[in-house]
Amino acid sequence: ELLTEAAELGSTRAHFKLGHAYYRGVLGVAQDKVKGIHCWEVAAMQGDVGSRHFLGLAELENLNFDRAVRHLLISAKKGSKESLDRIKNLLTKGLATKAQYLEGLEGYQDAVEEMKSPDRDEIVTLMKK
Repeated sequence: ELLTEAAELGSTRAHFKLGHAYYRGVLGVAQDKVKGIHCWEVAAMQGDVGSRHFLGLAELENLNFDRAVRHLLISAKKGSKESLDRIKNLLTKGLATKAQYLEGLEGYQDAVEEMKSPDRDEIVTLMKK
């Protein structure tokens, strides 16, 4: 109920979580894959990388490999290692091309590089202590 209200107020994270709840039928919500995908689509359009990744997985589940790779490429280019690894796996099965994998790898590396900063590195180091 609170997630639904937060989603109605525009929370990207709430859309992501509702998508998962509907798609899997968890958190006391009846399974409704169509609603789950819709929630992920809304969050993905707002830039949520996890939602984009799960849209790719849903397309894989439905054997829509081209659509799956497109979603996974978008999330890999935004820094999702899981999406990049999934594209690599699809490449080994002949379901993605080497060019698609390289596109995802380059985008992933760019995203990781963009996220680096001395301040961030210092915080990570402090958190490990």
